[in-house]
Amino acid sequence: MCGIVGYIGKKRNAQEVLLRGLKALEYRGYDSAGIAVLRDDDTVKYVRAVGVVANLERKLSDAERVGAARASGASAGMSIGIAHTRWATHGKPSVANAHPHKAGSIYLVHNGIIENYQELRTALQEKGHKFLSSTDSEVLAHLIQAEYQENKKCLQIAVRKALAQVRGAYAIAVIASDNPDVLIAARMSSPLVLGIGDGEYILASDAAAIVPYTKRVIYLEDREIVEIRTNSYRVATLEDEKIHKKEHTLEWTAEEAKLDGYPHFMLKEIYEQPASITNALRGRVNARSGEVTLGGLSSVAKELQDIKRIIITSCGTSYNAGLIGEYLFENVAEIATEVEYSSEFRYRNSPIDAGTAVLVISQSGETADSLAALRAAKKKGALTLGIVNAVGSSISRETSAGVYNHAGPEVSVASTKAFTSQVSLLILLAVFLGNQKKLKTVRAKALLGALEKVPRLIQKFLIDNEKSIKKIAYKYAKYDNMLYIGRKYQFPVALEGALKIKEIAYVHAQGYAAGEMKHGPIALIDKNMPTLVLAPRDSVYEKTIGSIEEIKARGGKVLAITTADAKEVMKIADDYIIVPKAPEEILPLLTTPAVQLFAYHAALARGHSVDRPRNLAKSVTVE
Repeated sequence: MCGIVGYIGKKRNAQEVLLRGLKALEYRGYDSAGIAVLRDDDTVKYVRAVGVVANLERKLSDAERVGAARASGASAGMSIGIAHTRWATHGKPSVANAHPHKAGSIYLVHNGIIENYQELRTALQEKGHKFLSSTDSEVLAHLIQAEYQENKKCLQIAVRKALAQVRGAYAIAVIASDNPDVLIAARMSSPLVLGIGDGEYILASDAAAIVPYTKRVIYLEDREIVEIRTNSYRVATLEDEKIHKKEHTLEWTAEEAKLDGYPHFMLKEIYEQPASITNALRGRVNARSGEVTLGGLSSVAKELQDIKRIIITSCGTSYNAGLIGEYLFENVAEIATEVEYSSEFRYRNSPIDAGTAVLVISQSGETADSLAALRAAKKKGALTLGIVNAVGSSISRETSAGVYNHAGPEVSVASTKAFTSQVSLLILLAVFLGNQKKLKTVRAKALLGALEKVPRLIQKFLIDNEKSIKKIAYKYAKYDNMLYIGRKYQFPVALEGALKIKEIAYVHAQGYAAGEMKHGPIALIDKNMPTLVLAPRDSVYEKTIGSIEEIKARGGKVLAITTADAKEVMKIADDYIIVPKAPEEILPLLTTPAVQLFAYHAALARGHSVDRPRNLAKSVTVE
């Protein structure tokens, strides 16, 4: 979702840093971009554009580029500015609605939603303020400008007093053309990271914009504000109580977020799954003994022994991973489990007792609904756990304990390697919990041994099958509607497959439990409604064959994803993709790359953007 970048320092040209930062954040999804950089004459170079960052860059001609040195107003050599990529919430994509927003000498970029912006706008209009956009964010700029005038042009006080009047979610960065030595930022339910360099600071909503310059960062928490100058920063509460922040070190490099010869990040990340699963398992698995070591859970090991119920809460792809976790926890660890959409969990009054753990799954660790669900669970006294890819993210900091994916940066909006990494960790967690219950050692050894083979199996499968999957995808790309079905562990894979082809190929696809076909969806079956069936030889294999027969009897086309020992499926399916054999608890890790590749090539066949699909954002930081 919307991206923020800010820079203050003497080492670099702010405009260059900001543009590079915006490009690093393009994967998040956006519809417009803008920049505000202080000029040598203490005016502001203020440019906004609809569409991609390249459009903004074209407006910033070489003749107008800002030099690194400043002639007056600030310390010699100072360079300061803010920039933004916007994902529309209030108001359509337009230059007027793009950020930064200006009010007097104030320039502001904002992620989030101001819930009471209408009443604030009315009050400001009555005082003579004139608005040029239909956004909630411009209201905040005017509110800060009003407080700035009333508080002797102290920007930090103005921002604190303005934020005290708003309700909602925000991450903001603010500069003033007549106060050019300071950059102010604050957050509430939307991420902000401050990169600490040598004589410079880079502020961003995502570490991807920071990592080219420094690995030293601090993470702002809710209701914290930071005043940044060239050689220092000060973090405080909105009540101005000073806070000492612990520094963290970023674990990945800028090189990891490059294409490395792949045409798209999605394809690169599909092929990175052997490595990302290996990283998820590294140091945690002992297949010989059937034991799992999860250091991130050591602080709550005693509480986990008494767990009688698990609630998994998450969104989108992470929700589908959670559904696989439900099967795993109940079948392997024998712990009653339920899965909730985070956006619904927060509004339910689900009973939680001392024997309940709430597990939050999120790639970014900043998903607004999942954060809200986590906080609701904490208020009820639940033991809260997390599976998160982004080190230092809000969910990782606010859960009682958790496990990191270590999957590396995932740039494509459509999640691939994060999903299989999450499933891998759910398998480990199921065995970990099962070992504390009744799980037999021989079964634990078998599962972990099979899991360790998965990276090699996926790598070989991708290399051997991409061309044939591409051919099949181009055949099915002509259809605008599809059904995806599966049973047991393959049902969530059907949901994830349908989500992928919806996201990037814009095919109206629906995932179902195969047993539900007779309860309505089968009415849709005809020659123009193909069905992708997850049909490996597993404990429900015969039942799945029955579903295929029902589809074929009604003239439907079937694309099956199956295993080499499923001869019956190959006889009746119109097309099939063969994945490696494995225990059914492990099979989702092998069927998932097949549906990912199918969606990827279908999107290309239909001529759509793969990494940046329309209307979507990578990290959803608003409700």
